[in-house]
Amino acid sequence: MNAEIIAVGSELLLGQITNTNARFLSNHLAELGINVYYHTVVGDNPARLEDAITIAENRADLILFTGGLGPTKDDLTKEAIARHLNTSLESNEEALNSIVAYFERAGRSMTENNKKQALVLKDSTVLVNHNGMAPGMMYTKDERVYILLPGPPKEMEPMFQFEAKPKLASLLNKADVILSHVLRFYGIGEAELEDRLHHILEKQTNPTIAPLATDGEVTLRITAKTTTTEKAWQLINGAKDEILDLVGDYLYGYDNDSLASKVIELLKDQGKTISAAESLTAGLFQSELASIAGASAVLSGGVITYNEEMKVHQLGLSAEMLAEYGVVSEQTALAMAEAVQQKFKTNISVSLTGAAGPDAHGDQPAGTVWIAVATDQGTSSYRLQLSGMRNTNRLRAVKLALYYVIRTLIEEDARKI
Repeated sequence: MNAEIIAVGSELLLGQITNTNARFLSNHLAELGINVYYHTVVGDNPARLEDAITIAENRADLILFTGGLGPTKDDLTKEAIARHLNTSLESNEEALNSIVAYFERAGRSMTENNKKQALVLKDSTVLVNHNGMAPGMMYTKDERVYILLPGPPKEMEPMFQFEAKPKLASLLNKADVILSHVLRFYGIGEAELEDRLHHILEKQTNPTIAPLATDGEVTLRITAKTTTTEKAWQLINGAKDEILDLVGDYLYGYDNDSLASKVIELLKDQGKTISAAESLTAGLFQSELASIAGASAVLSGGVITYNEEMKVHQLGLSAEMLAEYGVVSEQTALAMAEAVQQKFKTNISVSLTGAAGPDAHGDQPAGTVWIAVATDQGTSSYRLQLSGMRNTNRLRAVKLALYYVIRTLIEEDARKI
């Protein structure tokens, strides 16, 4: 099955919002073995939308639409599709009752145009919206499948994942199992990773291996298609073993892991706590950890010492040392990490100091960053020379610090064995 995704909304064409829905859908369709060859974006114009549908029908068996299901006049997706398919719209009682109940709970008056959200294509399979008002729908005509989904990602993503995706999987082939497993790498670029794995990528058939680079990370999605879950995992694990033999040193997690969630997981597993002293990143490192549920069990706290005076008063650093080596230096990073570890009595601590840019800091060029990680076993330092914009450098420094914490925790735990 080949698919095309049509995103509806003038705000997408104007650059007011990013089309993250297409990325999400392509990812999940790949797991089902469905090829996505085209992404189309069309504004809130019924004639142009019908033109886009006609083009898509000539090259896709499955057409997915996002956006245009709301109550306002510019929400016209289902009306245009109904006209194009020569079918009608009818009110779905369950959806209408849900919309009415929402306004009653909120204590708000429901305007007449909100009833429009309950309209669905006649004879379509209704996809329940558990996170909003407008239902989605799945409609089949002439062996072609049309799926209509709401535009807001918080509504679209769960609707596709839990309502549409199982129905698509059933429609494709009830006998097949399609299973995906994601390997997450950091500290290696996409080009280098592909170069090291080129012979594996060239010979892939089943399972398939798809690399993707995002925000300094590289992921490999391994997808197997077979008759049972057990056989699918056998295929995936065989490919995974080959991959990890070559680039396993850069692996930090799997599937829904993130660098921050992996740090929290390792700290919990090892019964350890962490603290941080931040200059360059001004709290971003701790904020990233705190975004993970349960972080309070391991994140003791930290300090933001953005200027030299606070490094002396809050961390007890020597003014003479700062004068001799400078704020952006290995010596300062090491001293910050060791001081905050002692201050918060944690098993591990991190410090970040640097010149985010665009200007140099003294004799240190923009993008110079020092990170230190202190444990009871000693303190390590890392020098980076980043080349991005100011806030890009700060965010990348946070990710690298998380990665160094992961490597430290894994290595120290391995030494105990």
